[in-house]
Amino acid sequence: MTIQKIDVAYTAVATAENGRDGRVASDDGRLDVVVNPPKAMGGSGAGTNPEQLFAAGYSACFQGALGVVARQEGADISGSTVTASVGIGKNEAGGFGLEVAISATIPNVDRATAQALVEKAHQVCPYSNATRGNIKVELSVA
Repeated sequence: MTIQKIDVAYTAVATAENGRDGRVASDDGRLDVVVNPPKAMGGSGAGTNPEQLFAAGYSACFQGALGVVARQEGADISGSTVTASVGIGKNEAGGFGLEVAISATIPNVDRATAQALVEKAHQVCPYSNATRGNIKVELSVA
């Protein structure tokens, strides 16, 4: 597989201390959170976790991609929401893997239009492009 070159417009920088049971902060100080493993994985669940952060980033990015596609198509996506559910578990190789379910609610278009917009957004979204072929990503419209 060929790595695609991009014209970088922005680079986010974050540093983690103590991995899944510590702290993560961005270099500009806008993000500074305690991270702990979820209770389902034997942790305290007191802080957020990397999967929640990934879900937050993916849903926001996908919503942005949906907006780009909607403008191109002349579709009204006002009032829409995108939810990303990120699952983590053991993979076949003995390590851990992720899977994602993206669900969009787009109240001002019919279901077929909503599905088409979501599928087009999946081609535009940087998170979708980064994960394509690496993890299972399911798309749905509510």
